[in-house]
Amino acid sequence: MIIKPKPQQNNLRKGRYSQENQVYHITTTTLNRAPIFKDITKARVIINVLMKSDKLDKTSTLAFVIMPDHIYWLFQLNRSHLLSKVVQSIKSISAHQIGQSIWQSGFYDHAIRKDEDIQNVTRYIVANPIGAGIVTKIGNYPHWDAIWI
Repeated sequence: MIIKPKPQQNNLRKGRYSQENQVYHITTTTLNRAPIFKDITKARVIINVLMKSDKLDKTSTLAFVIMPDHIYWLFQLNRSHLLSKVVQSIKSISAHQIGQSIWQSGFYDHAIRKDEDIQNVTRYIVANPIGAGIVTKIGNYPHWDAIWI
Protein backbone atom coordinates (compact mmCIF):
# COMPACT_ATOMS: atom_id res chain seq x y z
CA MET A 1 0.00 0.00 0.00
CA ILE A 2 1.39 3.42 -0.98
CA ILE A 3 0.59 6.30 1.36
CA LYS A 4 0.87 9.77 -0.09
CA PRO A 5 1.38 12.69 2.27
CA LYS A 6 -1.45 15.19 2.66
CA PRO A 7 -1.00 18.27 0.42
CA GLN A 8 -0.61 20.60 3.40
CA GLN A 9 2.32 18.60 4.82
CA ASN A 10 5.73 20.16 4.35
CA ASN A 11 7.48 17.46 2.33
CA LEU A 12 11.20 17.30 2.85
CA ARG A 13 11.65 16.31 -0.79
CA LYS A 14 9.21 16.32 -3.67
CA GLY A 15 8.25 12.85 -4.80
CA ARG A 16 8.86 11.22 -1.42
CA TYR A 17 6.38 8.48 -0.69
CA SER A 18 5.82 5.91 2.01
CA GLN A 19 5.17 2.31 1.16
CA GLU A 20 4.24 -0.24 3.78
CA ASN A 21 6.88 -3.00 4.18
CA GLN A 22 9.31 -1.11 1.92
CA VAL A 23 12.97 -1.14 2.96
CA TYR A 24 14.53 2.33 3.11
CA HIS A 25 18.09 3.53 3.50
CA ILE A 26 18.13 6.98 5.05
CA THR A 27 20.95 9.36 5.83
CA THR A 28 20.56 12.39 8.02
CA THR A 29 23.19 14.81 9.28
CA THR A 30 23.76 16.84 12.39
CA LEU A 31 23.32 20.59 12.49
CA ASN A 32 26.33 22.21 10.78
CA ARG A 33 27.87 18.71 10.60
CA ALA A 34 28.88 19.02 14.27
CA PRO A 35 30.49 15.76 15.49
CA ILE A 36 27.88 15.31 18.24
CA PHE A 37 28.06 11.53 18.18
CA LYS A 38 31.74 11.40 19.12
CA ASP A 39 30.21 11.53 22.59
CA ILE A 40 29.38 7.89 23.35
CA THR A 41 26.39 8.83 25.53
CA LYS A 42 24.80 10.83 22.72
CA ALA A 43 25.48 8.08 20.20
CA ARG A 44 23.77 5.58 22.50
CA VAL A 45 20.74 7.89 22.76
CA ILE A 46 20.14 7.75 19.02
CA ILE A 47 20.63 3.97 18.98
CA ASN A 48 18.06 3.59 21.74
CA VAL A 49 15.64 5.84 19.85
CA LEU A 50 16.00 3.67 16.73
CA MET A 51 15.32 0.55 18.80
CA LYS A 52 12.27 2.23 20.39
CA SER A 53 10.88 2.83 16.90
CA ASP A 54 11.17 -0.92 16.33
CA LYS A 55 9.46 -1.71 19.65
CA LEU A 56 6.59 0.60 18.68
CA ASP A 57 6.33 -1.40 15.42
CA LYS A 58 6.93 1.66 13.26
CA THR A 59 10.10 0.17 11.80
CA SER A 60 12.16 -2.99 11.67
CA THR A 61 15.82 -2.03 11.75
CA LEU A 62 18.08 -4.05 9.46
CA ALA A 63 21.31 -2.07 9.92
CA PHE A 64 22.63 1.25 11.14
CA VAL A 65 25.84 3.10 11.81
CA ILE A 66 26.11 6.25 13.88
CA MET A 67 28.93 8.38 12.50
CA PRO A 68 30.22 11.43 14.39
CA ASP A 69 28.10 13.86 12.34
CA HIS A 70 25.47 11.74 10.58
CA ILE A 71 23.64 8.43 10.66
CA TYR A 72 22.86 5.73 8.14
CA TRP A 73 19.79 3.66 8.88
CA LEU A 74 18.41 0.72 6.88
CA PHE A 75 14.93 -0.33 7.94
CA GLN A 76 11.61 -1.68 6.83
CA LEU A 77 8.72 0.73 7.23
CA ASN A 78 5.95 -1.10 9.09
CA ARG A 79 2.20 -0.72 8.88
CA SER A 80 0.75 2.54 7.62
CA HIS A 81 3.42 4.91 8.86
CA LEU A 82 4.71 7.82 6.82
CA LEU A 83 8.44 7.78 6.18
CA SER A 84 8.80 11.50 6.87
CA LYS A 85 6.90 11.21 10.16
CA VAL A 86 9.04 8.29 11.34
CA VAL A 87 12.29 10.14 10.60
CA GLN A 88 10.92 13.36 12.10
CA SER A 89 10.01 11.43 15.26
CA ILE A 90 13.48 9.88 15.54
CA LYS A 91 15.11 13.27 15.17
CA SER A 92 12.72 15.02 17.56
CA ILE A 93 12.93 12.41 20.32
CA SER A 94 16.72 12.14 20.14
CA ALA A 95 17.17 15.93 20.22
CA HIS A 96 14.83 16.16 23.21
CA GLN A 97 16.67 13.40 25.07
CA ILE A 98 20.08 14.91 24.31
CA GLY A 99 18.76 18.34 25.31
CA GLN A 100 19.78 20.39 22.28
CA SER A 101 19.04 20.95 18.61
CA ILE A 102 21.21 18.41 16.84
CA TRP A 103 19.77 17.78 13.36
CA GLN A 104 19.84 19.57 10.04
CA SER A 105 16.43 19.74 8.45
CA GLY A 106 15.63 17.11 5.86
CA PHE A 107 17.15 13.75 5.10
CA TYR A 108 18.15 11.62 2.16
CA ASP A 109 16.15 8.48 1.51
CA HIS A 110 16.52 5.63 -0.92
CA ALA A 111 13.85 2.96 -1.34
CA ILE A 112 15.63 -0.33 -1.89
CA ARG A 113 14.55 -1.87 -5.18
CA LYS A 114 13.89 -5.58 -5.59
CA ASP A 115 16.94 -5.96 -7.84
CA GLU A 116 19.31 -4.42 -5.28
CA ASP A 117 21.35 -6.68 -3.02
CA ILE A 118 20.30 -5.60 0.47
CA GLN A 119 23.37 -7.23 2.01
CA ASN A 120 25.61 -5.07 -0.22
CA VAL A 121 23.74 -2.00 1.01
CA THR A 122 24.31 -3.23 4.56
CA ARG A 123 28.03 -3.72 3.91
CA TYR A 124 28.23 -0.17 2.55
CA ILE A 125 26.50 1.21 5.66
CA VAL A 126 28.57 -0.77 8.13
CA ALA A 127 31.88 -0.02 6.36
CA ASN A 128 31.50 3.75 6.71
CA PRO A 129 33.68 4.10 9.84
CA ILE A 130 36.45 2.25 7.96
CA GLY A 131 36.04 4.44 4.86
CA ALA A 132 36.14 7.56 7.03
CA GLY A 133 39.41 6.41 8.62
CA ILE A 134 37.91 6.22 12.11
CA VAL A 135 38.82 2.52 12.53
CA THR A 136 40.57 -0.14 10.49
CA LYS A 137 38.21 -2.95 11.59
CA ILE A 138 34.48 -2.52 12.06
CA GLY A 139 34.67 -4.60 15.23
CA ASN A 140 36.57 -1.70 16.77
CA TYR A 141 33.70 0.73 16.18
CA PRO A 142 30.96 0.66 18.85
CA HIS A 143 28.02 2.37 17.11
CA TRP A 144 26.68 -0.02 14.48
CA ASP A 145 24.60 -3.13 14.09
CA ALA A 146 23.23 -5.30 11.31
CA ILE A 147 20.93 -8.29 11.47
CA TRP A 148 23.18 -10.32 9.14
CA ILE A 149 26.49 -9.69 10.89
